[in-house]
Amino acid sequence: MSGLDKIFDSVGSRSLFKNKRVLQSNYTPESIPHRDKQIEQIAGILAPSLLGEKTSNLFIYGVTGTGKTLSIQHVTNELMRRASENKILRVEYLNCKLKKVADTEYRILAELIKKLGGSVPATGLPTDHVYMKFLEILESGDEKLLILILDEVDQAVKKINDEFLYNLTRLNSELSNKQIIIIGISNDLRFLDSLDPRVRSSLSEEEMVFPPYNAVQLQDILKKRANESFKLGVVSEGVIAKCSAYAAREHGDARRALDLLRVAGELAERASSPKIKIEHIDNANDKIERDKILDIIETEPKQFQLVLYSILELIERAKKTKNSVFTGDIYNYYCDLCKQVKVETLTQRRVGDIIAEFDMLGLINATVISKGRYGRMREIKLVIPENILDRCRGILVEGLGL
Repeated sequence: MSGLDKIFDSVGSRSLFKNKRVLQSNYTPESIPHRDKQIEQIAGILAPSLLGEKTSNLFIYGVTGTGKTLSIQHVTNELMRRASENKILRVEYLNCKLKKVADTEYRILAELIKKLGGSVPATGLPTDHVYMKFLEILESGDEKLLILILDEVDQAVKKINDEFLYNLTRLNSELSNKQIIIIGISNDLRFLDSLDPRVRSSLSEEEMVFPPYNAVQLQDILKKRANESFKLGVVSEGVIAKCSAYAAREHGDARRALDLLRVAGELAERASSPKIKIEHIDNANDKIERDKILDIIETEPKQFQLVLYSILELIERAKKTKNSVFTGDIYNYYCDLCKQVKVETLTQRRVGDIIAEFDMLGLINATVISKGRYGRMREIKLVIPENILDRCRGILVEGLGL
């Protein structure tokens, strides 16, 4: 029997899972622990929609993995169930992080039109024509209300600008017998501060903040999911606590805790271990960290990719000459790169903001160094693990067409 035969034949007997889907990010649980207060608040705001009344727009923010999307979907699913007979409302969900769906105003509208049963060409029409098509198809439907959920809306604003949000919030004035309720969800706690005051006042008529889960709450969530997901007795003592501790350190991110547990289970299975041990959690954490970095690099807008590529190239050169890399060097290289790929150059201040964001995301370390009478500069060091640098560079080269 070959090595492959052994692996494939033993896959059923080696499995530690009874239902892996329970630990996946697209799974919707029947109950959402430790979010009763937030769910009741959302329900209170949206309840008048069951009578066909336009409610306030709602803006929800909080760090990743705090149950924002789950809570909204839980409430809107119940609204849809209750409204199914009289067809008074419909709910549409759009994830603004998706490429080729939410990276231009045109594509967002095209996707909404598609969800409502219509279609427009992928490109080519003036944007105001696409707005007219959206209004037309909306007016032709039976429902009085459209609840539009824009998840990770900050990602779309980063790629486009906040004008499209203003345009969406103003559409109600052009509709005669339909109304739109907008629910914005963001992982960026500072997102609202960056919006034009007109947009902010129309988008966030009601605001809610979802607090991070603490370690005890995370353990509670993990225990419930682990009981549903794994076979009896495969989770070793201390595994749930270790998972919760990692996630609590990451601002109480339940999604990350569930990912950790799932990946640890997969690693234990591959090693033919009868149990998930603490060492599998540590290995899963390393793997997720690497995957997260690659995901960030792949989904960032073009300008972010240009700045990051400039940093990678300059640091690679600096290794040979044993020199340091400063923000000014990066900006000069970035300007040359923009000319090469025929992209508009951002100001030095904006590039400085992007570098600060990379620092916050944990891709680089930016240390302020005093240069005496020449002022202060930030020295840049890369903290992307060495073993994924080639893949990072490959993603950037492909994304930028270099």
